[in-house]
Amino acid sequence: MPIDSHVHIDAPEFDADRDAMLARARAAGIDGFVAPAVRAADWPRLATLAWTHADLHPAFGLHPMYLDAHRHEHLAALERTIADTRPVAVGECGIDHFVDGLDHEAQRTFFESQLAIAKAAGLPVIVHARRAVDEVIGCIRRIGGTCGVIHSFPGSLEQARQLHDLGFRLGFGGPVTYDRARRLRAVVAAIPLDQLLLETDSPDQPPSARRGERNEPSSLFDVAATIAALRGLPVEAVLAASDANARALFRLPEAPDARATNRPSPQGRSQAAQSASGPTTS
Repeated sequence: MPIDSHVHIDAPEFDADRDAMLARARAAGIDGFVAPAVRAADWPRLATLAWTHADLHPAFGLHPMYLDAHRHEHLAALERTIADTRPVAVGECGIDHFVDGLDHEAQRTFFESQLAIAKAAGLPVIVHARRAVDEVIGCIRRIGGTCGVIHSFPGSLEQARQLHDLGFRLGFGGPVTYDRARRLRAVVAAIPLDQLLLETDSPDQPPSARRGERNEPSSLFDVAATIAALRGLPVEAVLAASDANARALFRLPEAPDARATNRPSPQGRSQAAQSASGPTTS
């Protein structure tokens, strides 16, 4: 019963059939969903969804690709939202040097500020690091005292080792299922099993068998099957390792009946809406 460690449940692509999509994922065997938000304007909605679905575990952050929506005051709002809603992580945050036109200095400022907020709150971070793994590692070292996951890990085995030493796990999803992803496959075959997290990044990054389709959490099993084959392990061993790693990193309860303890309270949900809706995001 694995956890999808990275899925954008609040994405508009799921607005028409979100409940049906979640039902399909649960029927397939997915036991929980770690859902990172990417902009301050998105936090209240995700908090509400997490209250509605006890197996949805929210994270709140400021994603580098949405830099034009972020304001300095959103960092203070993030601290308030964390205090009010008790998310499982800070994120999605990070640095992106692939998308043109994103101010590098501003990205670094927002990322390091979120690392510091996570450190103070005792929360892990969910990190986006596209063409920026070395810089992300440098930021993590400068702030210190953090742990988390590098989502959709794009780096080398040496970078993976450095991140392991820093207490960071690596997320792998649909890209690893493509035959052309030789370097990525070599990394996932070699890293310690305790560093591995399975993710889908739904609705994005579908596996090769679903190329061109909207991705869903149920595709996690395609990712697990590919990684199991690369490592010469039973699929069950990969699923169990990822599940244990996700529960440890995000401090998720083992017993399904205990999951409600991670849900934002109705009061926290209301406060999150007030905290995040004040500053403008456009």
